[in-house]
Amino acid sequence: MTWLVPLLVLVPLLGAAVALGLVRHQKTQRAITVAVLAIAVAVAVTLMVLVDRHGTIVVQVGGWQAPYGISLVVDRLSALLLTVSASVLLLVLLFSIGQGLADDDEDAPVTIFYPTYLVLAAGVLDSFIAGDLFNLYVAFEMLLVASYVLITVGGSEQRVRAGTTYIVTSLIASAIFLAAIGLVYGATGTVNIAQISERVAELPEHVQLLLHTMLLIGFGIKAAVFPLAFWLPDSYPTAPAPVTAVFAGLLTKVGIYAIIRLETIIFPRPQLNTVLLVVAILTMVVGVLGAVSQTDVKRLLSFTPISHIGFMVMGVGLGSVAGTAAAVFYTVHHIVVQTTLFLVSGLMERVGGTTSTRSLGGLLKAAPLLAALYLVPAFNLGGIPPFSGFIGKLGLFRAAAEDGSPLAYATIAAGVVTSLLTLYALMRVWDAAFWRPKPAAEAAAPHASTAEPHAHLRAPEPAPLTVSEETGEAYHPGGSVTVTDAPHASRASRPDETATGGPTPVAGEAPPRTRLPRMLVGVTTVAVLGSVALTVVAGPLYGYATRAAESLESPDRYVQAVLGGDR
Repeated sequence: MTWLVPLLVLVPLLGAAVALGLVRHQKTQRAITVAVLAIAVAVAVTLMVLVDRHGTIVVQVGGWQAPYGISLVVDRLSALLLTVSASVLLLVLLFSIGQGLADDDEDAPVTIFYPTYLVLAAGVLDSFIAGDLFNLYVAFEMLLVASYVLITVGGSEQRVRAGTTYIVTSLIASAIFLAAIGLVYGATGTVNIAQISERVAELPEHVQLLLHTMLLIGFGIKAAVFPLAFWLPDSYPTAPAPVTAVFAGLLTKVGIYAIIRLETIIFPRPQLNTVLLVVAILTMVVGVLGAVSQTDVKRLLSFTPISHIGFMVMGVGLGSVAGTAAAVFYTVHHIVVQTTLFLVSGLMERVGGTTSTRSLGGLLKAAPLLAALYLVPAFNLGGIPPFSGFIGKLGLFRAAAEDGSPLAYATIAAGVVTSLLTLYALMRVWDAAFWRPKPAAEAAAPHASTAEPHAHLRAPEPAPLTVSEETGEAYHPGGSVTVTDAPHASRASRPDETATGGPTPVAGEAPPRTRLPRMLVGVTTVAVLGSVALTVVAGPLYGYATRAAESLESPDRYVQAVLGGDR
């Protein structure tokens, strides 16, 4: 079944090429994108089962044997992250399609969205199966190009500025990574991960430290660890909810995956474990303090990935099977839960017209189901028992306690503080957005919003727009209305109607009950149920993560699977 492995990259890239050629057939584009990602999910699940039963699967592309050719490697860690990532990519795509259908945009989307999304998917999946550093670099560059297009699509000033920050930081990380690859090749004569693992121990200590540090910095920027996470909070909030959901849920985990490979296969000795634990503590604390200080839901959720990346780095830094297993489990948990929260924030923006907690209010009465959809993943991310967040953190704390060092206990203390502050920040959003009445000023002016939740499916306008102070509609002077600044503003046919289709609410009272589009609610509900399912299957999933960690702690297995022979 080795032929399945290349499909994870080839099918999305071919799908992107076909979708790009069908720019005048958006419905066909959409169908192709959904079909491609469904195939990716099926392939990933199949590989996950096969690898767990029969061991690591290796494909030597073009028949060129390692280390001369390109190796594609799927072990338990790869297979698990492939399955979760492909599923999340499909789910977020369906949410994005639902937004377009709900706003009657299905006939005029930005035609580059679907091909770019498939290139992004190819980059994510290729990252998890790359068996050499240069192929991993190529996967990172696919991610970079596609993510820059997605984060800036729509052409607003805020998005271009955020995209510029993102692209500059990513290019710096890529330059560091590429320089590190050159140094690794110069020192070992190879870029194949398995062969590097064999040869790196023969290098002088200071050379190992230099190579190790450069690779860790490059991967650390991708993973958004402190102090290399400054770019993330400014880059993510301006993008539409589906794009931000993919970015926060998946792209940082590609960096974490690379760090796990680096610390278990390439440099298995505990050379920088102390540094990793210190970085984990600082990442947790700084990230959660940033989240607590925010008054915008999207920006708050852009800080929480930073703090929770610290938990994953903590597990890796412990340098034990228990720590790595907990880190792998927590990575899966965070991908699902963080993505879910961003999808929920998209619905909150749709109902309230904004994601500012100063302007939101009364959503519990306006959209009771939305309140439940927010509360479940919020509890999960905060680590409330018996959710998967609690299970993952408990595993990390037990691994740290088994380590027994003062620094390990310091990570436990930082983890507890981070969990409590995360829960506080998320519950403060609950209180402001759902529990309290809508602020009087916002209730009187329901269209005062700068949100652009659906702009990823809209083509940029050729000329500047003028915003009407009376209706909140954006229009070309002398022309007809083509886009809206506020969600649903174009649907209010009379001045006394709000975006929800009912009468203007009385100041301080809850807005009228809102009927959310079924597809959006359905997809978000599936995401929430998926986050709950992690708790239901926590036993088998944690067992799988433990088996993956055991394989990683024995790099000889990886080396033998890739290079073969008696090694």
